[in-house]
Amino acid sequence: MTERRTVLLFGDSNTWGAVPMRREGDRRRHPEAVRWPGVLATALGAGWRVVDEGLPGRTTVHDDPLEGASRNGLRALPVALESHRPLDVVAILLGTNDLKARFAVSTMEIAQSVERLVQVVRASAAGRADAPPGVLLIAPPPITEAGWPAEMFAGGAAKSAALGPRLAALAARLGVPFLDAGAVIASDPADGIHWNAPAHAALGAAVAGVIAGHWP
Repeated sequence: MTERRTVLLFGDSNTWGAVPMRREGDRRRHPEAVRWPGVLATALGAGWRVVDEGLPGRTTVHDDPLEGASRNGLRALPVALESHRPLDVVAILLGTNDLKARFAVSTMEIAQSVERLVQVVRASAAGRADAPPGVLLIAPPPITEAGWPAEMFAGGAAKSAALGPRLAALAARLGVPFLDAGAVIASDPADGIHWNAPAHAALGAAVAGVIAGHWP
């Protein structure tokens, strides 16, 4: 029997499937089949295994002073690569939490942080025959400063609008496939950060198209 190919989705609360939060502390999660990783798995079919490695609050490279070092994607990525090897593709969808005011970073610095994550994948032996897996870079859609998270993300909306082009340029320079989620979906107005069910469906289908096109 032919072994299934594997894609690792390395992301934050939107990969985890958080429901748009109307109040602080809301930890509801979309059903598995509704989340974009579940939609992606259905679209790719039986020949692929989809590993959902999403964590609420995950940043690219920052220890969160309030939520802890576990939110640091740079710390977690090597563990995820080793845990789920052999991998064919690693899809990275991060940057939204870096927009929090407490990190005070520019879109240029967020793109540089994403590049560090790509470098970790490319330096790994987590692919087939101890080679590095392929990389798919996904830019998160812009946020809005709405609802209870607005103060936490103060100034983040303007930065987020510029993040997609920054990451597109990064992907072109690195020679990796790229998808701008902001061209496909929008953040839900309830909290300006998370995605509703139709957005998950649309993104899952879009990512499936990119993967099928680059890894047929």
